[in-house]
Amino acid sequence: MTKTYLMTGFIEKMQSQDQDFRYMGLSDLMKEIKLDPQAFLGDESIELKVLGQVLQLVEDKISEVKNQAVKCLGQLIKIIRESQMELVVDKLTEFSTSTDEELRDISGLALKTITAELPTEGTIAAKACAKLTPKLLAQLATPGIPPDTLLETLSILSILVTHFPTYVSSLPLSPPPIQTMTPLLTHPRPAVRKRAIATLSQFVPLSSPELSAQLLSTVINPNLQRSAPLDKQRTTVNLVAAIARASPQRLASGLGAIIPGILRVVDLDDEELREGALQALESIVLRMPAEVTPFLGTIIQVATKYIKFDPNYAGGGDDEDEEMLDEDEEVEGDLDEWSDEEDQSYKIRRSATKLLASIIATRPELLVPLYKEVSPVLISRFGDREETVRLEVWATYVTLLTQTRLYGGGPQTRDSVGLKRKRTPDGSDFEETAYSLLQSQVPALAKTLLSQLRSPRTPTATLQAGFGLLHTLLQVLPGSLSSQSGLIVSISKTILSQPPSTSSSTLHLSCLQFTSSFFASHPPPTFVNSLPVLTPVLLKTLGEKHPRVASEAFKVFSSLLGALKPVRGQDWVESVYEEAIARLANHATDADVRSSAEDVIGDLWLNAPDTVHTKSGQEWDYVCRTTGRTDGAVKVVIRVAREADISEEWVSGCVEWATKLLTKSGRTGKADVFECLSVLLSRYDNGVPANLLRTLIRQLTSYVSTTDISLQSQALSLFALLLGLSPKSTFPEVEREVLMDVYAIAYSPLTSGAALDSVLAFFGALVEADFQIATHVVSSLTRSAPERPKGEVSYPNVAKCVAQVVRSYHALAAGVIAEFSKNLKKRTNVRELSMSLLILGEIGRFIDMSPQQDVFNGAIELFASDQEDVRTAAAFAAGNIAIGNLHLFLPFIVQLVKQDDSKRLLALHALKEVVTHTSKSHLENLAETLWVPLFENSESADESSRGVAAACIGKLITTHPARYLPQVHARVRDPNAATRATVLSAIRYTFVDSSPAFDEVLAPYILDFLSLMEDAELGVRQLALSVLNAAARTKPHLLRDHLHMLLSALYRETIMRPELVRTVQMGPWQHKVDDGLEARKTAYETLYTLLDTCLTKLDLNELLTHVLIGLADVSDEIKVICHMILFRLAPLAPTAVAQRLGEATPLLEASMKGPTVGKDTVKQDLERAAELQRSTLRAVAALSKISGTGAAPRFDAWVAELKKSEWRNELNELVGA
Repeated sequence: MTKTYLMTGFIEKMQSQDQDFRYMGLSDLMKEIKLDPQAFLGDESIELKVLGQVLQLVEDKISEVKNQAVKCLGQLIKIIRESQMELVVDKLTEFSTSTDEELRDISGLALKTITAELPTEGTIAAKACAKLTPKLLAQLATPGIPPDTLLETLSILSILVTHFPTYVSSLPLSPPPIQTMTPLLTHPRPAVRKRAIATLSQFVPLSSPELSAQLLSTVINPNLQRSAPLDKQRTTVNLVAAIARASPQRLASGLGAIIPGILRVVDLDDEELREGALQALESIVLRMPAEVTPFLGTIIQVATKYIKFDPNYAGGGDDEDEEMLDEDEEVEGDLDEWSDEEDQSYKIRRSATKLLASIIATRPELLVPLYKEVSPVLISRFGDREETVRLEVWATYVTLLTQTRLYGGGPQTRDSVGLKRKRTPDGSDFEETAYSLLQSQVPALAKTLLSQLRSPRTPTATLQAGFGLLHTLLQVLPGSLSSQSGLIVSISKTILSQPPSTSSSTLHLSCLQFTSSFFASHPPPTFVNSLPVLTPVLLKTLGEKHPRVASEAFKVFSSLLGALKPVRGQDWVESVYEEAIARLANHATDADVRSSAEDVIGDLWLNAPDTVHTKSGQEWDYVCRTTGRTDGAVKVVIRVAREADISEEWVSGCVEWATKLLTKSGRTGKADVFECLSVLLSRYDNGVPANLLRTLIRQLTSYVSTTDISLQSQALSLFALLLGLSPKSTFPEVEREVLMDVYAIAYSPLTSGAALDSVLAFFGALVEADFQIATHVVSSLTRSAPERPKGEVSYPNVAKCVAQVVRSYHALAAGVIAEFSKNLKKRTNVRELSMSLLILGEIGRFIDMSPQQDVFNGAIELFASDQEDVRTAAAFAAGNIAIGNLHLFLPFIVQLVKQDDSKRLLALHALKEVVTHTSKSHLENLAETLWVPLFENSESADESSRGVAAACIGKLITTHPARYLPQVHARVRDPNAATRATVLSAIRYTFVDSSPAFDEVLAPYILDFLSLMEDAELGVRQLALSVLNAAARTKPHLLRDHLHMLLSALYRETIMRPELVRTVQMGPWQHKVDDGLEARKTAYETLYTLLDTCLTKLDLNELLTHVLIGLADVSDEIKVICHMILFRLAPLAPTAVAQRLGEATPLLEASMKGPTVGKDTVKQDLERAAELQRSTLRAVAALSKISGTGAAPRFDAWVAELKKSEWRNELNELVGA
């Protein structure tokens, strides 16, 4: 069927007299376009006929047809030609000025639909903006336009400026949009004023600063005077709030007049104005944290005043706080009787509460003042008679507790924000912290809150929020509810006694989670007397059909068992055991319930052994199954095997079960199975039973390969364990089945770190099991290695393995040394020579080779070899042989450093081996000998030599910090940049010393070392940044008090400097090189580290400003680091991050677009772009979890688009993770 025929058929239907045909014609057209957008395109005349007919049906008399025509236009606007788009816009704009009210409404809806559906790619959106925006603004300026039309026009403008700010801002609009919309702020209809405020605020960021200043001086400031009309005051405070959200920087300059103006009008006797003023202050606090600081004290006073504003309740006045906090008086939860449908004061209290929440969430440095001034007021309002306000107050207090957990520093630590010292009456000082203040207020908090939860009229949602608050309190201050245990048990019993329904199951979960936390965080005497009241209800809950409720009930008993350890004489223990058995025996049991029941079985074995030891042990038949999910069962067996009193029969049964799990396909959970086997095998006292041993070895053998390095490492560790436990039985099997495969693993360059350690442990255990195999192992390891291709063998690995064999069997040392020292004389095969040097070096580290001094001399001679691999191996050998006899060999190496320029770098490498592997006690005696030559060579040598010398100097400093640190510090201001660089590199190497004594010596100097971040030399600055990064990771306690002096220099290095970018000619191409990139990257890496270790000392608003700069950086590496910072920061400071989402969105969008493919694009470019997109997606997933407040409409809209794109599956998976 041709396109023309198809479209003609649609036109005939749409021209039908029958309304159903017209409707179906539009539906069929829309369906066809969705299936194949190209079906519409072809003959332009036919396209115009179809489009004209759809536009004609916008004027149809039947509402359903008109609405379908509007939907159809939404699909067509994505694919029509630009000239046709202009036709649509002109026609709909004409309709919108019609005298027919119904036509005006439907045309407004159509315009909104097509603007919302405009494609972001291509030129059609730009053309639509250029066509629509002037027409819509002209409509706003036309006198006599009906209010409904104004509302639709403002909505359409809002869509355009939100979706296409770049296109709208580039239009030459006269008069400017702000001037056009300002008169609408005085429109008699409130809905128009409200919509005008929203739209105008969205245009403010696109307008010139002069227009913003004019708006401030002519509209905002005059209308914040007490003498201004009430309507204008209301409109103005709402306008300030909207602009603060959309473009806070435009208000910053006038904040000195705006805030006093808002504080003036907030006291006027008008509830709507007061609510708007409080909301404006909230927006200012959130969006302008730096500028609002001078006014915070007054704002807090206003908020605490109006959170108590309740003119229709004569229950307390100014003394209400004291009455509600009086411990001798019960706080009743029956304030609901005062509710009045006409009373709107609750909106003011709610706005004041949100204002306090915004201050708490963004000003962690005020924690101590907030606990003094705000916390008691919040507690006094826990019983507000309006439920929405009550919930808001509780949520605000949860925010305060969360900030305390993050920034309070802990109950017994001094690392807290806002720490204050106070003098007691006896003259002693104590530190007033957020935790100490919270602890003093807990009794009043608990009493007030629990009285609300106790009321039978408290709604389910309120009860749930209350338990959430109590749970958060215990996370922050464990054990703080001891005095309220009776009331807590009573409330919990009341709630759990009611069977959970669809609506109340969430409440049961919250109650159970809190109860679990309560048992885990309080000493048994607190609650043990109440258990006879609560345990029958909890036991009943174990049998609930709702899987999550039953699962949480088991977790409660796990916490209870852990708290009461050891449990004796408790009737409920038997019931818990029986219910767990029943759940585990039922194959239909939910996976989460089964996991919790398995955990309870483990807890019973650990904490109630007297009970379980009288049983038959059938529970392990159900726990140790080989089908379904077994990861939880494996963890339970590990716990029991590690801590409980168990029999070898039980161990053997579990080993047999775990061995079967190794046969399951896939690697999921295998690491835990290997750990389980390791723990189980360690419990054998008299060796592993032979029948289990053969089966286990057979299963483990399949994992001895380089296919999965992690599992291979664990398998070899198990073989080493078996060789130690049952050497006679294991050795023949291992030699026959495993050894050859281990040789291949030892050769592999992929074997490193933990994997190499497991290989060394294996060879050590093998040789100790039978010394006779030692010679065979050395021969097998070294015989074929030199013949293998270079990339397939790691000679350092071979050398370490040979050394491990010699270490396990010292009698072999002389023969191995003699064998491989021959190759130093032959020098025929370079690879063989390199391997021999490495082996001799590894052995020389623990064997005194003074009788074979010619080996050391041979290694020194090979410093002159023309092969780099040989020279490097010779330096390694010389340094490690010297460790075996420092007094004999070390002077030769030091002499080379001092006198031989050609061998100095290799001699320094040899010295690095000595310094790295010599014990601290021996090194302390040598430090003075090495100190001077190392520093002398660091001043004039090349960069490689300086790096090696710095590593040695750093290690020497740790041998005697009090002597050497001042000497290094004296060179911080050395005129030679190379010396300053060496000082920084050396200091970075000292951070491996974590002793308090070293930290005490380093503390007075650390700031001077880090001051080199402001050095004139780029290389020195970069090293100083890396030192700060290392210090932040390993010694944050030395930085926290000085961080405010370091951050300005750190932030300066995050900004790209054009003068450091140079152009390099590479053949016919020009390539830009950014010399400042590494320093910038290190600066951002340091910021990421500081998030983990010094979060309490960071100004998050300033940090986010520089993260936004990084998101716009030309380097993808820096963008990825910024994505990681956002991912880390989103759950920690959701309020602060959410305020910057609007600014971050276009930068994140740019990262998701992918590369522009051209003729010079290579595969690596595409891979880098894909990795950047995945990194962006991870950040977006984290940010989407905190954007639900509507603080960033553009971000929300973009996320919605991503969820429809090809990234939807990956994004949904990340969001759900």
